[in-house]
Order: sequence, then C-alpha cells, then structure tokens
Amino acid sequence: MKVSGIICEYNPFHNGHLYHIRRTRENGATHIVAVMSGNFVQRGDTAVMDKLERARLAVRSGADLVIELPVQYSLASAENFASGAVHLLDALGAVDELSFGSECGDTEKLRRAMETVDLAAVTRADEIRSIMEKGYTYPRVLNSVVNGYDPEAAAIIAEPNNTLAVEYLRALKKSGSSMEPFTVMREKTGHDSRTAEGGFASASMLRELIDGGEDIAGYTTKEWAAAVASAVEKGETASLSRLERVILYKLRTCTVEEIADICDVGQGLEHRIYGARMAGSLDELLFTVKTKRYTMARIRRIMLALLIGITKGDMEQLPPYGRILAFNERGREILARAKESAKIPFGSSIAKLSQLGDAAERFAELEIRASDIYGLALETVTSAQKDYRAKIMIDME
Repeated sequence: MKVSGIICEYNPFHNGHLYHIRRTRENGATHIVAVMSGNFVQRGDTAVMDKLERARLAVRSGADLVIELPVQYSLASAENFASGAVHLLDALGAVDELSFGSECGDTEKLRRAMETVDLAAVTRADEIRSIMEKGYTYPRVLNSVVNGYDPEAAAIIAEPNNTLAVEYLRALKKSGSSMEPFTVMREKTGHDSRTAEGGFASASMLRELIDGGEDIAGYTTKEWAAAVASAVEKGETASLSRLERVILYKLRTCTVEEIADICDVGQGLEHRIYGARMAGSLDELLFTVKTKRYTMARIRRIMLALLIGITKGDMEQLPPYGRILAFNERGREILARAKESAKIPFGSSIAKLSQLGDAAERFAELEIRASDIYGLALETVTSAQKDYRAKIMIDME
C-alpha cells in the first residue's frame, strides 16, 4: 500500500489533472488522498462549483479520499496555502508521498532553487527591501535578485507551478515531514493559457468557456463535463461578480483598523483599501487598490478575507482537524491506516469537529460563514447554514 497526497483545487478538473493522477499511479501509488480548496480558491475567487460536488467528482476521477483545505488557507499566499495543505496530509499519518505538478519536472532542481531563494532572502534582505520600497512585488524583486547570481534558479521560480512546488518542498522541510516529494511535469498548456492543445486546456480557459455557456467536453472527463453542464442549467455555478454589492457594503461599513487586521494586509495597504471605499463597482475597487506592488490576486484574496472575516490571528494556527468531503473503498482503507497514526482528528461532520476546542470552533465558524457567502455567489441563491446539512459522498461502486 502506497498512499500519495495531491494538493488541488479542481476548479474545474481537466485532462491535465487526469494526467497527473495517472502519472502518480504509474509511480506506484495504490491510494490517493487529495487536499482540495473549498468554495473559495487561491487566486482570490469563488470556485466554479460547490466543494461537495467537486469532491464527489474528484473521487470519480481518480482520488480516493478528499479532505477540505480550510478557507483561510485556500485564500492565502502560496506559502500559507502550501503550509496548510502539507500539514493536513502529514497530520493524516498515512501518506507516503506528496505528488505535485511543475513546469520543471525535476524535484532536485526545484529543491536547489528553493535553497537558492532561501539564501537570497537572508543574505540580500536589505537589497530586496530597498527595491520593494520603489513599489515592486516581493516575488518580482526576489526573482530579479536571484537572477543576478543563479539564472537557472530564477528561471525556475518564474513559472507559477514551479513557485508552488518550491513552497511544497519548503513546507515539507519546515514541518519535518517524512513524505517524499514526487513531481509530474506539466504537459502542453501553461497555467493560465487561453489556448488548448491536444485535449489539454488550463482551468482558466475552462472557466471562460463555462462563463460563456460553452461545452468543456474534450478537455475533461465525461462525468465532469456532464456535471458542469447540469450545474450551468440549474444555476449552480458561482461568480465573484455576484458578490459585488456585499463586498462594497462590507468595505463601506468597516474601519481602517478592521482592514489592517485582515491577513495579508501590511505596509500601509489598509489605507489604500479604505480610500477605495467610494468605488461604485468591484472592478473599480480592485483597479483603484492595485499597484505594481500588489497583484490583483492578492487584492481579491484580501477583499474576500475582509468579507468572510479572516484576520491575521486566524493564520497563526495550523488546521486543528481535517474535514472529509468524499471517499471510496480505497479512501476507507487510507482512513483505517490513519486511525492509529493521525496527529489531528479527521471527520465529516463540521458540527462535531467544531466541538474539539477553541481553535476548531473558530475554523468551523469561518468555514460555515464562507459557505453561506458562497451561496450568494451562485446564480440560484442557496439557503444559509448549508455546511451543517452537508452530506459527504461515499462511493463504494
């Protein structure tokens, strides 16, 4: 029995994800556990479909057990996103390998790039800080500094999947995890490519097709294509644009101190955000706040964190439990293996998990609030407190 862990969003699932799962199986994995973002994703957006539906489909597409990544980690920087997800896989106590995609396709090159970046961050800290004061983002400045003495490492961290891969390696090292890293080279299309090649298309392109009412068959499995088409027909797809007025309302009724307490807000950014409260649309708000120092994804994450109420204090605690969203017979075998070795509790009921202590109560509170807000982003608005009534998917076919 070899258990491999995959960190994912499946927003939506496409043939590149299917290829990743197949390569992971070919590398010896008999069982796969996926840690998946919930109703909000790392690019600072709503997930195209509800997390329970995506978890159900993930199990039908090659995963055996799906665990939810808490919302504060789903809506976090790459470093924190990786930290929370790796923690959950390691805490399960049953995962032998962490499998992830990368443009590089070479674990050792990624590891060397990580070591180079870490060294640069310490030895060239003053130089990095000085350039950042001119208004540039930390990743861009860091890449420029690294390129000065290791062009190969700079080229590696310039690619989005490589950047996340490096964060996974860093999280493994920091946590002292025994999980072995395994990387699959990303095939065909790039991370945010708007073109398809040989049946491979990025999740960004598929979301555009879904928004335009077009079929995504040919770029994903038949089951995913049918589920997406059904969700579109029933008004069960989400859009950040439907949260426009509640986001504007939240900004217009909060204080600058409340904004300053939101995670990922620093260097006086709270004043810039507060100054944008006169905006009459979400796009106007985002473009008013954005500068070359702050990426659009970071601004969107901050606005969603403000809406949900995710504070700096909420990022000081790693997930105190693991919430199960779906599993099959092999998933049950993973859970059986983890029964004696898990470092934190795992379960499917958020009501029960919330009773495991103050930290668990806070995590559950944020998750339930996030799901309630997500319901407003759907074309057909759902009722509140849906997380309490959620039925996880158990597939024993």
